[in-house]
Amino acid sequence: MIQEYVESVGLTKKDTYNAETDSWNWKRGSASIEVFIADGKNNREYLCIYSPLMKIPAKEEFSFYRHLLELNYSKLGLKLAIRSSSEFVYAVSERDINGMDYNELSVCIKDLEWWADKLDDELQELFPH
Repeated sequence: MIQEYVESVGLTKKDTYNAETDSWNWKRGSASIEVFIADGKNNREYLCIYSPLMKIPAKEEFSFYRHLLELNYSKLGLKLAIRSSSEFVYAVSERDINGMDYNELSVCIKDLEWWADKLDDELQELFPH
């Protein structure tokens, strides 16, 4: 279904699919989008959609983290997260794929694309490097 979505927005498998990571990657405006299916290690699989929004600022860390928590509270269908091995904050959407149809997959991806393209610019403006 991910490939079907990719093609529906005018992209190709050749330009988006990475066989080494079994993921699809593309840009939506200024945002980089990564989509893949992950094994939840609990007999479930998840649609995972990630987008790095910006590097964690060296200054005003408390204000930055507080702002991220406030955004997590107010933005539906999206969580903001930091990977332990990364200096970036990510927009993340994850959903169990059990029972998921194409329309649900499409909405999940489109929502994350929209938020990522909006928030990467907003966060970088509020917390410039």
